[in-house]
This record gives sequence, C-alpha cells and structure tokens, in this order.
Amino acid sequence: MYQTLAKLEQSGQPAVLCTITHSQGSTPRRVGSKMLVYPDGRIEGTIGGGQMESWVIAEALAALEEGKPRRLQYSMVDPARGDPGVCGGTLSIFVEPVLPRPALVVAGGGHVGRAVVHLAKWLGFRVALCDDRAEFCTPEAVPGADEYLPCALADLPAQFPINRYTYLVLATRNVQVDVAGLPALLQTEAAYIGVIGSRRRWQTTRKKLLEAGIPPETLDRVVSPMGLEINAETPEEIALSILAEIVMLRRGGDGGRMAARGE
Repeated sequence: MYQTLAKLEQSGQPAVLCTITHSQGSTPRRVGSKMLVYPDGRIEGTIGGGQMESWVIAEALAALEEGKPRRLQYSMVDPARGDPGVCGGTLSIFVEPVLPRPALVVAGGGHVGRAVVHLAKWLGFRVALCDDRAEFCTPEAVPGADEYLPCALADLPAQFPINRYTYLVLATRNVQVDVAGLPALLQTEAAYIGVIGSRRRWQTTRKKLLEAGIPPETLDRVVSPMGLEINAETPEEIALSILAEIVMLRRGGDGGRMAARGE
C-alpha cells in the first residue's frame, strides 16, 4: 500500500486512503486495515467488503471531489434500519484524499517562460517546460524544471498527465502556436489554461478557434491576458503577476489589498 502511494506521488495522480481507526465488537476488519480508492472507483486492499465497503467507496469519491478528509461511523447491527451489515459491531473509518503536488506546465522557453519556471519551482509546484523548439527546452536554456517536453503543444497531453491539479501557462511566441495547440489542451481537465499577450492577441486567437469549430463556452475556460494587474514590465514581474493569479485561484482568494480590508 505504501509503495503504491509513493508511486502515485511520483506520477502526480490522486487517490483516497481509507483506514479503520476504531473497531468495537464483531466487525469484518480490524483497526489499521486500509483500502485505496482510485478516481475511477477501482480499489486496492479492503476494509471488509459488502455494503459497508460500497458506501465507503462512494464517500471516498465525494471526499476526493471536495479535497477534504472525512470521518465515517457505521453500526453493523440491523439492515432494516439502514445498517450495512449484521456483524454486530461498530466501525470508524478515516477517509483521506491523497492529492498530488500541483503541477504547472509552462509552454514556451522564452524570457517570461524562464521566469515562470523559476518562480513556480520556488513556490513548490511540480514544473514542466514544453517547447517545440528543442534548443529552448533544455536545462541549460531554462534551468529548474522537473521535466522537459520538447514537443508541439498539441502533443502535450500525450506527454504529460494533465488533470484538475494541473495549471497550464502558455507563454508562447505567437497566435499560430496557440491556435494549433489549444484545441487539445481544452479537452483536458486542467485547472487553469492561461495565454500570454494582449486582449487583441487573444481576440484574434479566439476568432480563429471559433472558425475552427471550438464552442464559445469551451473557449471561455481560457484566461487571457493572464495575471493580476500590477503594472508588470520585466519578465520576472510578469511571472509574479501570473503566479499570483494562480495562487489566488487555487487558494480561493480575491486579489484585494490586505491593507484595504476591515478588521
């Protein structure tokens, strides 16, 4: 079980660990018994099987969606009143989402992309760099990334697991790159898809994607221009603006000034 958890951490995949923390009387499993629930409902291990285990799997998937642990208690006495068994005992089960470290994929190894990689790594993200120009996608050109993906933007989903814990920052060089790559990215569960540039650049990109048949509600997922308004000028300041927005969204902030708030 712990080896599996370590592999999940390395691959950036979520799951839910369910552990019996209290057992009294006759129960199918004892304290310490564990079951791992995957996002698709598959399990590894068991906490006793039967109706009770089915209920716990459903609770685990709900906890994963919410991102918060929960404690469950079951009496196994009388199915007629809704108990999941007739063993006669009681159980407490701790349901704990095992969430991956958030991943940030930077598309584009230019000045801004390099600064975003550096700051995102410092903030604790698992960082990957993608660029179809191989010479821009190396540790020598852009130090600090955990992974380097020298591929076209459209091929990124096949090269890197993109899920709802993944943030995509497109610090790309032109509209053509965005138009070619965004359709594939919009089919993923990415938590954030941001595109660098002016409002005019995004309007041009959006128009071309609409003409290609991408629904407007799908394009509404894209954040462009990216970042909080801090009048950023240098690549490092732009990176700060972008990461500040991502942290704000991830933590549920609103971007307001702390000094302007009341007590």
